[in-house]
Amino acid sequence: MSGPESGSLRRSLLVMLLWLALAALVLTAQGRDPWCRQGGLSPWSWDIWSPHNSQHLMDPYTFSHVQHGLLFYALGRVLLRRWSPTARFGAALGVETVWEILENTDRMIERYRTVTISLDYFGDSVLNSLADIAACAAGYGLAGVLPAWISVALFVAVEGAMVLVLRDSLLLNIWMLLAPSERLMRWQMALRPPA
Repeated sequence: MSGPESGSLRRSLLVMLLWLALAALVLTAQGRDPWCRQGGLSPWSWDIWSPHNSQHLMDPYTFSHVQHGLLFYALGRVLLRRWSPTARFGAALGVETVWEILENTDRMIERYRTVTISLDYFGDSVLNSLADIAACAAGYGLAGVLPAWISVALFVAVEGAMVLVLRDSLLLNIWMLLAPSERLMRWQMALRPPA
């Protein structure tokens, strides 16, 4: 690839690296662990009830960050259509980075522990947050090359699969953070293994 497309790709990669560097600096300053405090070198943890969740590069919630990218692409196309593709991508990753930083504040961690099924949540590791930002970038990139209807179908498929397998998802997580429901939490907690 050469010409304007390769220049745009290079600018987008630079934007992504800058957001990742900022996130790493701020999250480290907030006291987030660089990697799983429980130890282990696995790149992923698929058990949402484990203390390894949100501590390795990938976990089931990685897919919700791909959904973020799909949504941000659509919103950028509608709300920021006069912006360049690189600027829209940078804005999307900026929002994702700010979310990762806010999500890992003591106040938000306590909110998760109080109103969602993340009772044992103690924040993301720095590397997990960086992987979440990269997953958002991947979702954004997919939305840029896929037909819109496939992006919508992918969003719905991820949402449905997460609800079926985990009884949690992006939309359920937002619901519980904004308007907690004891009934919904009881339904979600039915999958939690006994302590």
